[in-house]
Amino acid sequence: MRPFLLIFSLLFSAYSVAAESSIVVKEVYARATPPNAPTSAIFLSMHNHGDQVISLVAAATPAAGRVELHTMLMDGDVMKMRQVKEIKVAANTMVELKPGGLHLMLFDLQIPFKEGEELQLTLDFSDGSQQQLQVPINKVMHKMKHHH
Repeated sequence: MRPFLLIFSLLFSAYSVAAESSIVVKEVYARATPPNAPTSAIFLSMHNHGDQVISLVAAATPAAGRVELHTMLMDGDVMKMRQVKEIKVAANTMVELKPGGLHLMLFDLQIPFKEGEELQLTLDFSDGSQQQLQVPINKVMHKMKHHH
């Protein structure tokens, strides 16, 4: 029995270490919505301080019926959104989810997103880790570049 407990303890310890992600999430915010809007988006930056590639593989919030990982692509003169399976963050690098690029797309909103409020967000990563975040809701044009 004792060798079994030792092996189990070592396996559990290894899993616990693996479950602590090297990803640090910063600058996270959700886009405020007009009344009755069915969608919104979340933007953030992910910094991978580890030595292995880690991918964001899923996201969820009680504020939306569904959350998808998205990118924006040019198709001729038209910019189109496309769902992606994962968002990779290479070792010792940063990936930014921002307007016009990678982002989290929220569908079937349960409530209007009002500036100054917050929502809960869960991020799932390929290394088995999960992060719970409180996401501030900012006005629609927040952090977008203005061209005059």
